[in-house]
Amino acid sequence: MAGSLGAALGCMVAELTKGKAAYADVDDEVRELLRQATELRRELLRLSDADAEAFAPLSAAYRMPRTTPEEIAERERVLQGALVVAAEAPLATMERSCEAVEVLSRLAEIGSRLAVSDAGCGVVLCRAALSSAALSVFINTRLMADRQRADAINSRARELMSRGHARADEVYDKVEEMLR
Repeated sequence: MAGSLGAALGCMVAELTKGKAAYADVDDEVRELLRQATELRRELLRLSDADAEAFAPLSAAYRMPRTTPEEIAERERVLQGALVVAAEAPLATMERSCEAVEVLSRLAEIGSRLAVSDAGCGVVLCRAALSSAALSVFINTRLMADRQRADAINSRARELMSRGHARADEVYDKVEEMLR
């Protein structure tokens, strides 16, 4: 949800910029950024729901009986599948949050000066979405029996977090400097 709110702030910056005479030279680009931010807002909200929905099968797997060797084996099989599914939405959230940071970065550069602080606030929210989603990924991968798969997912999450945090911090610093 934090990423969706961040993208929504990008929508607001674009809406406050498009059609304004002072920004006529970037109007087409602003409209495209508005389209992208709107799509990202919707997708990040959908991923928030998908993340919540993925928890139900995981929770059910934890409650499965485990008194016989057969029950233990079945519980483990179901649990392992649920862990993979539970890591998918947060990883996708991280990817979309990085995309939203890029949209917000450009809006901070060319958007209405009256709304530049909103672009900065948006990257803060997207940074929070990256951190939160990473924790959701890591809690699921730590219990995966397939360590190769878990390591690959963790590696992707760490790369997205590193890149996304660095970029969000860069944009935030630029916005803060503009406001001084």
